[in-house]
Amino acid sequence: MNINELPVGSNPEPLDFPHFPTTQQAVIWRNWELVPPERLAQVLKTNRENVLQLAGDMGLRVPPLVNREWLQRGYITIIRNNWHLLPYEQLLTLLGWTAEKLAFTLKEDDFLWHKLGYLKPCIEPVYYHSLTDKECSRTEEIKNIVERHFPDIAQKESASPFDFLLTFQKPEPKRSGIKQDLNLTRFDLRLIYSYSAVYGDPLINPELNPYPDGLLQKYSDLGINGVWLQGILYTMFPWKAAPEFSEGYQKRIGNLRKLTKRAADFGIGVYLYLNEPRGMPLAFFERHPEWKGVEFPQRGVATLCTSQQPILDYLRESTAWLFQEVPELAGVFTVTMSENATNCYSLGNVEQCPRCSKRPAQEVITEVNRAIEEGIHSVNPEARIIVWTWGWDPEWAHEAIDLLPDTVELMYTSEEALPTNVGGINGVVVDYSISQVGPGQRAITMWQHARNRGLKTVAKVQLNNTWECSAVPYLPTPDLAEQHLRNLYKTGVSDLMLSWTLGGYPSANLELLSKTSSVLASQTFGKEAGKQIKKAWDTFSKAFKEFPFHISVLYYGPQNYGPMNLLQVKPTGYRATMVGFPYDDLKKWRAIYPEDVFEQQFRKLSEGWKKGLEILQHAKTEVDQDKLDNFAELQRVATATYCHFRSTYLQVAFIRLRERKNPGTKPKILKIIDEEIELAGMLHNIMRTDSRIGFEASNHYYYTLNDLREKVLGCEYLREKIVRENICR
Repeated sequence: MNINELPVGSNPEPLDFPHFPTTQQAVIWRNWELVPPERLAQVLKTNRENVLQLAGDMGLRVPPLVNREWLQRGYITIIRNNWHLLPYEQLLTLLGWTAEKLAFTLKEDDFLWHKLGYLKPCIEPVYYHSLTDKECSRTEEIKNIVERHFPDIAQKESASPFDFLLTFQKPEPKRSGIKQDLNLTRFDLRLIYSYSAVYGDPLINPELNPYPDGLLQKYSDLGINGVWLQGILYTMFPWKAAPEFSEGYQKRIGNLRKLTKRAADFGIGVYLYLNEPRGMPLAFFERHPEWKGVEFPQRGVATLCTSQQPILDYLRESTAWLFQEVPELAGVFTVTMSENATNCYSLGNVEQCPRCSKRPAQEVITEVNRAIEEGIHSVNPEARIIVWTWGWDPEWAHEAIDLLPDTVELMYTSEEALPTNVGGINGVVVDYSISQVGPGQRAITMWQHARNRGLKTVAKVQLNNTWECSAVPYLPTPDLAEQHLRNLYKTGVSDLMLSWTLGGYPSANLELLSKTSSVLASQTFGKEAGKQIKKAWDTFSKAFKEFPFHISVLYYGPQNYGPMNLLQVKPTGYRATMVGFPYDDLKKWRAIYPEDVFEQQFRKLSEGWKKGLEILQHAKTEVDQDKLDNFAELQRVATATYCHFRSTYLQVAFIRLRERKNPGTKPKILKIIDEEIELAGMLHNIMRTDSRIGFEASNHYYYTLNDLREKVLGCEYLREKIVRENICR
């Protein structure tokens, strides 16, 4: 593949980062300790010594403690950090990738191209040059800021990025008193996604084991009996129509066999997520023009039209082959409407297809599911096939259920269409939520309709976190999760999918499957402290209900990036992207909420959350001595969550003040800048001791330690600019 074939979209001008005197220094800063200095030298066309000199002059740790996990497990972070700094050619050098690998990642790694905004900024190559006197002066200022705010930067962190992986590698010796009483678990299937798996192609490299034994044991101890991972059929099956896309399928199948056997030793079944048939690059249809459905030029793909018999045959043949080759597979769950281009109804524009446009959506959708069911059950009649209704139109959803095979199970997102009223603004839940407790009436109705025709029902829920804040391993609001589980049990739902790609951490929240939050608090922190911890949890939950819920807030708001997101003195003009770049796009962040209400809600949320932190601190003296580590862990997670919510409020307030330009705004803006510096430092210190903070499996780390340090640099630069140039009055 030629590098010129990589997508660029509208190819706008990149953002400027004036807190760095030169772009080369921004490149070094954002990649320091993520890649070796030799690689940076190669990118910048210089030598290692010059790179070390530039880094040291900015106050960075020299020599660097390079963590090589970044290139294997944190490449999305690297891509995001350099999206506005490096052109494709230098980005590939930085990653050590081919253009083909980057193209696959942009397309298949949880629709990364979508998260990046369907555009690649137009960037000139960045090469090393000696600094001018003015640039040296600014570099010295940066070093002084670093030394003032981060005096221990040269010291090794107590927890490096990805250190949490070490706790997952090997099963721990059995300890008395911690095994769950699974007789109290009211749900049969308890399915979850790995907290640490690489999403895009998890089976190609055995070193990137998506489910190490230690993690499987933790899940088993918590009562988890099913795990899932993405499966792309053309990468796991020798597809004669496009054998180049199947390269490496034997290796993937071999690794999947090993995984299913290991998981079975822990009483856990392995399920594949199938979002099929996957859309193909436009060049593919030069060979098979008759298979082309709906074209999406912005993505460079088109759907494989499932009204064509060869495509349905492909679904049957590939799934049958897969279950023949890996007989231990427990089952699959399917999604037929999603952000990926699959069938001709999956993303709209069905009118482009001369075949599917003449057929009802429910017929096309269920035909896909039927082909998959027929293929799998022709080999293993006991395999579970769960049809997730994500994205189904309620106008035809019931008809679709009636058309499904008798041997599938129906999964519905519990909170879907649940009415909301936050800050006096009415809305509904789309996707999932913890702040809004389900299930909603639509889910109840769908499950009942499915049961009436004899199908088993599954609830899709989140117990640990959601896009309301996914940068922490779990949200310390267990009473909300507990209430949700109780409500679900009353509906008759017997099975649960406990997480999407986020929410897979083996946390105490998952213990709610078999115990109450009061019992959980007492057992985790001691009887006396448990009462105060429960009070803190309740306070967090009450505050969390103020979250201004809307799907656009979840996907486009800055709450997942928190203090990392830079303040901009002038509008960037960029639109926020889905869990990618929040930028300064307040209009998209706030969705249905007026600006003042949106700001008010995050203020209420952060202030209420802070009250919970105060209760938590008072409880510390009552915690049993042997449970102090549990308390410290909870305090870190709760404080990090506060940093994210509080920073979101401050960013909203900053943008509103920036746009008003009213007299008297300068002191308010400077106060915001100072608090943002404080929050970035607070989160930075937590991250140095807890490697889970900032991580989410499908987005990798939302930020690095240097990103949080850069936020401080940016704030200091902004403060000086405002004072010096009298920008805000």
